[in-house]
Amino acid sequence: MAAAGKDQDNEGDQFEVLDLAEYAKRQRWWNRFFGRNSGPIAEKYTVATQLMIGGASGWCAGFLFQKVGKLAATAVGGGFFLLQVANHTGYITVDWKRVERDVNKAKKQLKIGKNKVTSEVHGAFDEVTVFVKKNIVLTGGFVGGFLIGLAS
Repeated sequence: MAAAGKDQDNEGDQFEVLDLAEYAKRQRWWNRFFGRNSGPIAEKYTVATQLMIGGASGWCAGFLFQKVGKLAATAVGGGFFLLQVANHTGYITVDWKRVERDVNKAKKQLKIGKNKVTSEVHGAFDEVTVFVKKNIVLTGGFVGGFLIGLAS
């Protein structure tokens, strides 16, 4: 009896029926996950296109980074090797006291300025953070492609 009385009280109230399955189908997954402001690229291209663009550009960057890194490591290592050979054969002499003094001076300068970060660095970091948040799918593709490019 009490339940029948309760139903009569609620008959005057009107409720809107919301089909959550249909609403979820209409929303893009990155909008549901990252919010509505997920960036201009996310609204122009599909997720697959963004992943392909990010992956291809990341692979190119990673491949170039690998090749240039090997070249730089070879040049620096070869330079040190040649200096050591020249030192041992007597072509050059190294003033090790002066080298030690200069290294200690550089260490002191690095310790003094290590806590000072310029506003330009903060501004660039903030810009990169905003870009990554707005273009998360493209950035994810780039990182994956970069790692693949380094490995190939």
